[in-house]
Amino acid sequence: MIEESPGTQRPSRPAQNFDREESQLWRWILLFMVLLAAGFAALAWERLETLPYHLGPVALGVLLLSVLLAVYAYGRRREVVQLKTLLQDLQQHVGTAPSEDQLDQLNEVISRSQRSFKELIDSLEDTACAVSLDGTLRTVNKSISDLAGLPYAAIVGRKFFDLLEEPTRETVESGLSRFLEKRHWSGTVRVRFKNGSRPLYFDCVLSAIVKAGEVVGASVLGRDITGQHEKELRFTELFETLQEGAYFSTPEGRLLDANPALVRILGYATKEELLALDASRLNVDSTEPPVLGRAPEDGGGVRTREIMLRKKDGTPAVFLESSRAVWDAAGKLIRFQGTLVDVTERRKLERQLLQQEEFRRCLLESFPDLILVVDLQERYTFVSARVRDLLGYESEDLLDRGISETEDHSPELAELYHDVVSSDRTFGAAEFSARHRNGSWRTMRASASKLFDADAKLAGVIISVRDITTERKLEQQIVQSERLAAMGAMIGGVAHELNNPLTSILGVSELLQDSQTTDAARKQIGILQQQARRAAEIVHNLTYFATPPTPGKTPVNIADIVERTLNLHSYSLRKNSITVDFLREPNQPMVKADPHQLMQVFLNLILNAEQAIREIRDRGTLRIRLGNSDNAVWASFQDDGPGIPPEVLTSIFDPFYTTKRPGRGTGLGLSICKSVMKEHNGSVEAANAPGGGAVFTVTMRPFSASN
Repeated sequence: MIEESPGTQRPSRPAQNFDREESQLWRWILLFMVLLAAGFAALAWERLETLPYHLGPVALGVLLLSVLLAVYAYGRRREVVQLKTLLQDLQQHVGTAPSEDQLDQLNEVISRSQRSFKELIDSLEDTACAVSLDGTLRTVNKSISDLAGLPYAAIVGRKFFDLLEEPTRETVESGLSRFLEKRHWSGTVRVRFKNGSRPLYFDCVLSAIVKAGEVVGASVLGRDITGQHEKELRFTELFETLQEGAYFSTPEGRLLDANPALVRILGYATKEELLALDASRLNVDSTEPPVLGRAPEDGGGVRTREIMLRKKDGTPAVFLESSRAVWDAAGKLIRFQGTLVDVTERRKLERQLLQQEEFRRCLLESFPDLILVVDLQERYTFVSARVRDLLGYESEDLLDRGISETEDHSPELAELYHDVVSSDRTFGAAEFSARHRNGSWRTMRASASKLFDADAKLAGVIISVRDITTERKLEQQIVQSERLAAMGAMIGGVAHELNNPLTSILGVSELLQDSQTTDAARKQIGILQQQARRAAEIVHNLTYFATPPTPGKTPVNIADIVERTLNLHSYSLRKNSITVDFLREPNQPMVKADPHQLMQVFLNLILNAEQAIREIRDRGTLRIRLGNSDNAVWASFQDDGPGIPPEVLTSIFDPFYTTKRPGRGTGLGLSICKSVMKEHNGSVEAANAPGGGAVFTVTMRPFSASN
C-alpha cells in the first residue's frame, strides 16, 4: 500500500474548479458564437434572398462582431490567468487563510468579468436573455430592459409571465416538451408587455442551456420585426382585397400564388384549384409557350403588355398585365410578381366606339351637306370632308382657325353664327356666296343650330352648308324658259298680225308694177316687193321657231335647218359685223330629227361663235360647212375667235360650266346641245382650229327607209 508522503501536495479543489470554469467559459464563448451565427442566418436568410443587391455591410457587421467577441475572449482569458495565479498563491499557502488583499483582488477580477459580459450583450441591438425552465429570467440585455420599461435589477430573478401578457404560460408549456426534445426552436413570436399598448413581433431563436447533460434553461435571441410584420400584414390585406388580379409565378409561368380577385376573374372556385393548373392551361393556344412565362434574356425588368388568357369555361379574356422580377441575394431570378386587369369589356366597348365613329364618319362623308362645328371662341373644331368638293379645301386647312380668319370668308356665315349664339333662337338660316379655291363662286345655303355639351351648356354652333348653285341656275333657266315661251307666243301672234299687211303690200305692189309704164317706177316697185317678201320670210321663220314642236322625228335636210337659223339670226350677225361663209352641198342626205330641236342646237352654236368673236375683235367670220360620208352627215361651225383653252376643253359640255363673264351665259347651252344630239343618236364635238378659233362639229346618221 503506497502512502502519500507528507511533503506531497495534491491539487486543491478550488484549482480544479477554476480549471473547469476556464473550460466552461471557452465552451460558452464558442457556443455563443455558433448560436449568434445560426440566429443571424435564420433571421436574415429568407429576407436577404429576395433583395436584388448584395449585402456587403451585413458581412462587415458580422466581422466586427466577431472581433469584439475575440477581444472579449482575450480579456476573459487574462482574467482566468490572474485567477490561476491567485489560485497558485493560495495553494502555496495551504492551511493559511487568504489575505484580505488577495480576496479583494479576486472579487475585482470576477466583477470586471461580469461587467464585460454584460456590456457585450447590452451592445447587441437585438433582444437577448437567458431563462430557466420555470420561467425565471437569469439575465437580459438592455433592449429587453427598454422594452419592459424596468431596470436590469428589477427584471432578473422574476418570472417572465409577470412581465408579459403574451405568450401565455399555457402556450409556452404546450411547446416545452418539443423544445426539450429538439433543444432548439426558431420562429416568429407575438409578444405583448403588460405595460405596452400594442403587440410586438420577434423572430426568435431558442437554444437549450445544458448542464451535466440536462437542459436547465434556454438562451433566447430575438429580432424585432414588428414594422416588417405590419408591412407584410398590410401587403397581405392589400393583396387579398385588390379588385385587380395579382399573382406570383415562376420564370416558367407556373402560378405560385394568386389573390381572390384573380381566382374570381378566371372563373375558378378556389385558389388551390387555380394553382394546381399546368402553366399552359391558361393559354388560349395550347401550342404556344406559357403566356405568363418570361425568357431569361429579357432582364426581368418591368413589363407591361396586353395578353389573352383562357378562363375555366374555355372563353378567352383580354388582360392588361404588368409584372416585374424578384431576385435573390446572389442576383438569381427566382420569381415574377404582377397584376392582371381584365380589359375584355373595355376593348369590346372601344371596338363598338370605333365602329360608331366609323359609322358617323361614313355618314358624314356620304351626307350631301358640309358639316361645320364652331366653338364659343369662333374656331372650327370639326369640318367634314365634304369641304373638299364644295370649296376645294382639306379639313385640316380649316381646323382651329377662326370663322372670320379664313381666306375669302363669307361675312354672312359669320353673321349667322353670331346671331344663333347671341340670341334665344336655336336655329337660323342664311344664303351667301363662297369662293372656291379654284377661283369660281358658289351659292350656298347654311342652316345653323346651337350645340350643347353633356351638361346642357352651350358649347358652340353646328352648321350645315349646302351648295345651291345648280338650283339657282336651274331657277334662272326656268325663268328664262318661261320668258322665251312667252316671247314665242308673242312672236307667233305678232307674226300672224304681220302676215296680213305684208300680204296686202305684196298684192298691191304686183298690181302697181303691172300698171306702171316707166322703168324707174317698175324698178322701185320691184324693190318694194323684194323687201316685202324678205319680211314675209322672216315672219315665216319666226312662226316656225315659235310654233310648239310636234312630237316625233321626221326626215329633214340639215342645210335647210341651218339656212332657216341663219335667216332668223341674220340681223344680229349684220349688226356685229360678222360675215357668214356658208356653202351648201347639192346632194346632202336627209336625217331623221326634230327640226325645232336641231334649230335650237344650231342657234346655240351660232350664238357662241358670235360672242367668241366679239370678245377679241369688232368684226369676224363664221364659216359653216356641211359634208357627208357613207354613215355620217355632219355640219361644222368655225369661228375666228380666241379658241378654247386646253385645260377647259374636256369640261365645256358640263352643265353650268361657262367661260363667259357673269351675266353673259348660264352654262347650259352646250350641255343642252349635247343632250339633244344624244337623243338623236348623234354627237357634238369641240376642238381648236389649226389657224385659231374654235370648231364645233355636229354629226348624225343619214336617214334611210330602213331606219
